[in-house]
Amino acid sequence: MKLRIATYNIHKGVTSFRSMPRIHALKQALSSLSPDILFLQEVQGRHDRHAVRHNHLWPEQAQHEFLAGDSHHSAYGMNAVYDHGHHGNALLSGFPIGSMHNHDVSDHIFEQRGILHCVVQTPKAEVHCYVVHLGLFAGGRRRQTASLIEAVRASAKHDEPVIIAGDFNDWGNHLGDDLRNQLGVREVFDDQHVAGDGLLHQLGIGKQKIKPARTFPAALPWLRLDRIYVRGFNIHEAEVLQGAPWTKLSDHAPILATLELH
Repeated sequence: MKLRIATYNIHKGVTSFRSMPRIHALKQALSSLSPDILFLQEVQGRHDRHAVRHNHLWPEQAQHEFLAGDSHHSAYGMNAVYDHGHHGNALLSGFPIGSMHNHDVSDHIFEQRGILHCVVQTPKAEVHCYVVHLGLFAGGRRRQTASLIEAVRASAKHDEPVIIAGDFNDWGNHLGDDLRNQLGVREVFDDQHVAGDGLLHQLGIGKQKIKPARTFPAALPWLRLDRIYVRGFNIHEAEVLQGAPWTKLSDHAPILATLELH
């Protein structure tokens, strides 16, 4: 059984400048991928000011419900709350979502973060999905990664399939080894880099550290911020979506992967 999954930081469905809505274009672009499961970050659950200012351009529904439409189930983890609204992580699934829980992993009051855990009921197996958006400071990311590891260990048995995806803000690539060693996961680009490392090793250059793909900024990706880690899956394909329309929809580029359950 194959699954098409994607992770995407949608930047609250607005442009970086003047905060103009692009949520309708986002929905069209995401629908074109025909995804089974979407892991979304910076999803606007409510924004009263945008709703008044933009009127017909701003959906009446919360963004996760609007993007899900009639084709997908949705779950939302509210993280950042303010007077005029709130935003957080969301999971959209073409399969039923059996349960959900939002883990508060905020490291300080100025940066509210969460890990959204959903159990997706595919025809072959229940899949534990974790939507992640870690903080901007290295110390906080390390503590949040420890909380993520603890949450996965507590909620998903060792033999159950797991997908962890989102914006890790880990531009120095310091967190992946802990996830691999303690949870038995792989990042969807690991095999591509392992193949290259094998050639380098044969040439006597030595093995280089495995690195995720570049996803930020979307117009010219340089930083390796977004990841998909999996357990219990074969990785058939993984790519960063670049060019039109993605460069106009968010400051991050999405990652699309095709997985097959063992």
